[in-house]
Amino acid sequence: MWLIVGLGNPGEQYDQTRHNIGFRCVQTIGQRHGLKFDSKRNDARIAEGSIDGQRVVLARPQTFMNLSGHAVSGLVRWYKIDPARAVLIIFDELDLPFATLRLREKGSAGTHNGMKSVVAQLGSQEVPRLRVGVGPTPPGWDTSAYVLGRFNREEAAAIPALCDRVADTVDTIVRDGITLAMSRMGTP
Repeated sequence: MWLIVGLGNPGEQYDQTRHNIGFRCVQTIGQRHGLKFDSKRNDARIAEGSIDGQRVVLARPQTFMNLSGHAVSGLVRWYKIDPARAVLIIFDELDLPFATLRLREKGSAGTHNGMKSVVAQLGSQEVPRLRVGVGPTPPGWDTSAYVLGRFNREEAAAIPALCDRVADTVDTIVRDGITLAMSRMGTP
């Protein structure tokens, strides 16, 4: 079983923001596999089903970004899964150019407050994560305003294809494992 969590903020005002790319990606994964976010558990909207015969739970924490770890740790306990082997966190990354993907099995949370919360609540940095580049904060901009802002017109047009690439990566992880997915992405 895999728990695949897209980080973001609940509420319509955040739907199209850079910070909610994790939510948008898990929504695409759900649509691809006919999974609907029609349940709520441990402060998260969830969609349960399967991908290539593997049981999966897709989750969108409803705790706001900086408290994402509360929802993730609750789901990990509820489903009795090992975060190092069966959890994938998908989130926005300022330190990567727009539309760049980076898959890692573990590591620090960096400057991302949502991932910091996940690491703190799970008590381990050994949590697989897929970082989705939203581009660096432009000079003179406040970082919070940037991540809570919307994508420009060209970026917005590229989001569906970006979410499809994330869904392709998740399909590979679930079917073949994270190591093979990393090698296919060129990120060993």
